[in-house]
Amino acid sequence: MKTVRVLATIAIALVLQTTLARFLVRGTAGVDLVLVAVAYLGLTLGPAAGIVSGTIAGLAQDSLGSGIIGVGGLAKTVVGFLAGIVGTTFIVAQTIPRFLVFFGATLLQVAITVGLYFLLDPQPPAVGPYGVLGESVANALLGVVLFQIVDAVPGVLDRRRSLSRGRMR
Repeated sequence: MKTVRVLATIAIALVLQTTLARFLVRGTAGVDLVLVAVAYLGLTLGPAAGIVSGTIAGLAQDSLGSGIIGVGGLAKTVVGFLAGIVGTTFIVAQTIPRFLVFFGATLLQVAITVGLYFLLDPQPPAVGPYGVLGESVANALLGVVLFQIVDAVPGVLDRRRSLSRGRMR
C-alpha cells in the first residue's frame, strides 16, 4: 500500500507540474510540485520512502526536462531522505514547522542542483536569490496547504459516512 501511495503521489505531482504549472506561473519555475510531493512523502512515510520517492521523482523529472539526467534525482533523493529524518526525529505537526521543512527543502534542492551544475556544466544556470526565495515560499505554502487538505479528508469522510448512516435508519 505504501508503494502505491508513493507512486500515485509522484505521478500526480509530475502530471500537474508538466501540465498546470506553466499556466499558473507563466512558464517560470515558481513552484516545484514534485519537490513538494517528495518532501511530503518523506515527512509522512519516513526516510526510506523519502529516498525512494526522491529518486523516482527526480529521475522522472530529469528525463522530462532538458538538463543533465541525475542531478535532480540526486537533489530530490537527499531532500526526501532529510525530510524523512526530520519527520521521524521532530514533531512536525504544526503549520510553522511544516512551512520551515518545505522552505528548507527547496533551498537545499536548489543548492544541490546549482552546485552539481556548477561542477558538471561549463555554463551553469543563472539563479537569482529572489527567484529562489519566491519558489521556497511558494513551495512551503503549497506544502502546508497540502498537509491541511490531507489531514482534513479523513474527518470529512467519517462525518459524511456517519450522516449517511443516520439517514438510513
